[in-house]
Amino acid sequence: MTIREYQFPLNGSTVAPGQPLLVVADLGLRFGGVRALDGVALTVRQGEIHAVIGPNGAGKSSLLNCVSGLYRPQRGTAILHRAEGRSDLIGRRPHQIARLGVARSFQNIELFRHLTVLENLMLGRHTRMSHALLPALIWFGPAQRQEITHRALVEEVIDLLELQAVRHKPVGTLAYGYAKRVELGRALCLQPAVLLLDEPMAGMNAEEKESMARYVLDVNELAGVSVVLIEHDMDVVMDISHAVTVLDFGRLIATGVPAQVRQNPAVIEAYLGEPAEPGR
Repeated sequence: MTIREYQFPLNGSTVAPGQPLLVVADLGLRFGGVRALDGVALTVRQGEIHAVIGPNGAGKSSLLNCVSGLYRPQRGTAILHRAEGRSDLIGRRPHQIARLGVARSFQNIELFRHLTVLENLMLGRHTRMSHALLPALIWFGPAQRQEITHRALVEEVIDLLELQAVRHKPVGTLAYGYAKRVELGRALCLQPAVLLLDEPMAGMNAEEKESMARYVLDVNELAGVSVVLIEHDMDVVMDISHAVTVLDFGRLIATGVPAQVRQNPAVIEAYLGEPAEPGR
């Protein structure tokens, strides 16, 4: 895999390729008497696209919500590995987890519709900005230099995701596929160690799905960012993923490389509602 040379690396991980980056163990989440997650485990390695699949209600989004700090599970750990040490994400607030290098997108578009594409992408840099209030208000000196640096990184994201033609357009005027791409870009502007994508292709037609799959591959292969991907389209999952984890009713039922998972009888039953025929 060839990592593209960027002036500012978009990959925020300091872990060597192939090494564990995000390790989730024994994750348990309840809402009253409902078990959303029950002992879920997941290992994402540096440099891979790791898909999480399962029927509706399997706990996929709940898993990402726990890792990103939106939910607090009743048990389990989610360890982010870095060269300088390990950090347990459970119990931390979302902004703290974002500063550690975990970025995510949502199934429903969560952008500022009246701001331009460029302005939305600049918002993805907020955890990396550190200038004091007074220089920021009058925009001079360190604040000006820092914004120029952040803008340069955002320009590289615009180039990677081919957003040049819409950079100054309000997000609310964009076609759906473009808006989803902007949301991907805003998460990428964080310079994440790991990027959590919750159904980035939901609601897209076949052509839009093909384009988005290519951009996810570019983020992984060219920028070197590890990706955790929730997606229902099995063809897309099998085409672009290095590893697949399957959930059903909040429990882990299979994990492995795509070819193994595709043939797993428990996975076939969960998706098709019937067991696999003997010998198939």
